[in-house]
Amino acid sequence: MKNIKDINIDGKRVLIRVDFNVPLDEHLNITDDARIQSVLPTLRYILDHHSKLIIASHLGRPKGEVKPKMSLSPVAKRLESLLNKEVVMAKDCIGPEVEHLVGKMNEGDVVLLENLRFHPEEQKNDDAFAQKLAGLCEIFVNDAFAVSHRINASVVAVTKHVPISVGGFLLQRELDYFQKAMADPQRPLVAIVGGAKVSGKIDALENMLLHVDKFIVGGAMANTFLKSAGYNMEKSMVEPDLVETAASIMKKAIENNIKFYLPVDAVAASRFDAQAEIRIVPVQEIPKNWMTMDIGPATVMLYSEALEDAKTIIWNGPMGVFEMDAFSQGTSAIVHRVADSQALSIVGGGDTGAAVHNSGETDRITYISTGGGAFLSLMEGKTLPAVAALDN
Repeated sequence: MKNIKDINIDGKRVLIRVDFNVPLDEHLNITDDARIQSVLPTLRYILDHHSKLIIASHLGRPKGEVKPKMSLSPVAKRLESLLNKEVVMAKDCIGPEVEHLVGKMNEGDVVLLENLRFHPEEQKNDDAFAQKLAGLCEIFVNDAFAVSHRINASVVAVTKHVPISVGGFLLQRELDYFQKAMADPQRPLVAIVGGAKVSGKIDALENMLLHVDKFIVGGAMANTFLKSAGYNMEKSMVEPDLVETAASIMKKAIENNIKFYLPVDAVAASRFDAQAEIRIVPVQEIPKNWMTMDIGPATVMLYSEALEDAKTIIWNGPMGVFEMDAFSQGTSAIVHRVADSQALSIVGGGDTGAAVHNSGETDRITYISTGGGAFLSLMEGKTLPAVAALDN
């Protein structure tokens, strides 16, 4: 994959795909601009070379329809203040009006295209749609790591129709950090895997068995592993069809001399509700018809001790239902423990990244990925489709 620094972009029309899928409140104000901040180095580099900067992104899930509440207009305003220059908001991302707008750009101008996903062709990787995007530019830059696991027109098909396609600084940094952690890591390498379902992470678990020294499992997915170990999980979320798979993964870990850690206690609740009755119990003693919602304090202590000698930590997925304050303490405690460690720590985006931000430890984690799904794809050992398109 070529990097933007490998080519001459001076004075050229540069189309950059970014991920400006930022959270908005009910008044359409941006509540967290981290995704915008993350690509500023690439944007500024392009502008420093007197290029004409055309920015493309999606926001939300409009499902191929024009939905004003998912317009990128709020992003244009925030971007103006961050770049300290005018950002012209296009009414669409393709079409004669957009072509006219781009055609009259001067060097150093910035145009933000409207939400790509207002067109169903974007997520269908439609070639004709990609051709129209490609027609706006001379150079294409992908700096949208968070969508690079998707086969979308703006990251895959577009590369076939632009003379030069390269990666931006953010995409390169994401790949470099993960490669650093996996190819030749300082050991022990510890993987922390959480979240709701084993089904979404089987491939990641299987692949990581080839690399890690220790596995720490939390979240609701731990219930399926505990069930496979013979525990009665009562009403806790369990994937019955994956109990045997979970047992097989643990068996492989033992055969490969990998230490495999499961919760020893849990924060159990009478129902899935922040106001439910709560008890901290050993995993052998979950009350009848109750469910686990978080790892307990003894598990936090066990996991903290397992992380004590870690030199590299990769983490994807929270330890419990961290969105509810009553069940956030386990995840928060592990965030602090990872932050306190001397290890190279890489945290997947999505819920795990949000948990780190909520705990106020962002600055003490080595690297927080901007993409949850894309990060998980790397954990599965897969080549991201958008990166493969750049390679080609």
